Amino acid sequence: MEITVISPDSPPPCARCFALSMTIRSFKGRKDVEVHLFRPAWAPEEETALNWDNLIGPAPEQAPGPAGSSRRVVLESFTAEERDRILKYLKEQYATRLKALHSQPLEFPVPDGLPPLSDMGEGKSIGLIRFERIPSYSLDMALCGLYDLSQHPPIVDTPE
Repeated sequence: MEITVISPDSPPPCARCFALSMTIRSFKGRKDVEVHLFRPAWAPEEETALNWDNLIGPAPEQAPGPAGSSRRVVLESFTAEERDRILKYLKEQYATRLKALHSQPLEFPVPDGLPPLSDMGEGKSIGLIRFERIPSYSLDMALCGLYDLSQHPPIVDTPE
């Protein structure tokens, strides 16, 4: 399994600054499915404790999400301690099923208007893995993973 952990070039403006993803070798008939991990919930006081003026920048001209949505992008991310616990859990629990684990810091200021992962609607090819529903899930925090099967090739090519 390939594990990539990219550290920030400079001290981040807040502890909640790491994005995580994993690549599953085989998932729902597709191969090498990339899953973007995120926190689906947090305490309300977490949001009020952050200095948003330092964390969120101006929206691009054609922002894909509504004003203020980038706050949730930050709140869905992980602290270094959470990241390390999640990586350890995934390595131990899914070592043979995962092709890669990847972590990188968010780039601050985060442009306003980015849609949070929790806003992505499930559909025919887009879905969520809700780790806390897995009986063997042992972490004390909620964790979700967003995937889009349409972005990955089928395991078996079908004749046309």
